[in-house]
Amino acid sequence: MQVFISRASKRRTKILTVRKGTLLDTEQILSFQQAMALETEGIVLEESVLREGITQVFHSLDKGFYLVAEENHRLVGSLLITYEWSDWRNATFWWIQSVFVAPKWRRKGVYRSLHQYLLQMIDSQGDICGIRLYVEGSNAVAQQTYKELGMTPSHYDLYEIDFAKK
Repeated sequence: MQVFISRASKRRTKILTVRKGTLLDTEQILSFQQAMALETEGIVLEESVLREGITQVFHSLDKGFYLVAEENHRLVGSLLITYEWSDWRNATFWWIQSVFVAPKWRRKGVYRSLHQYLLQMIDSQGDICGIRLYVEGSNAVAQQTYKELGMTPSHYDLYEIDFAKK
């Protein structure tokens, strides 16, 4: 899918392409995830673990898939979709995770383009009952973006046991 984005700073139209990620995108996705972890949580991810985690997605269809946005063959954003089976609905939720947009491209429609592409994919699937994501409570910009795209806060709170932190 191609979309046209006007970058106000350059006053020219750029062509943004959204597609499913491939193994060839691993290094750029890895750098996105490292930057996001540092920016949002102040942590440095172990590169070998992260690289293996990303490549596992490409080698195991049951884990999920990446969507990427690129301009002139350079990635400017990505997200990961993972799956949650719902016995109540006899269908699958797609979870949006690991969203990252390069700083120069934020607030320019990159995430919106990824989101629209995802919705088009869901329309052709037939067995997806919804999309979900979690967002940092203090990330008002992201929350506003998600609301503008029709998402609403869930009535569920998220609880976890993170075995990696024990």
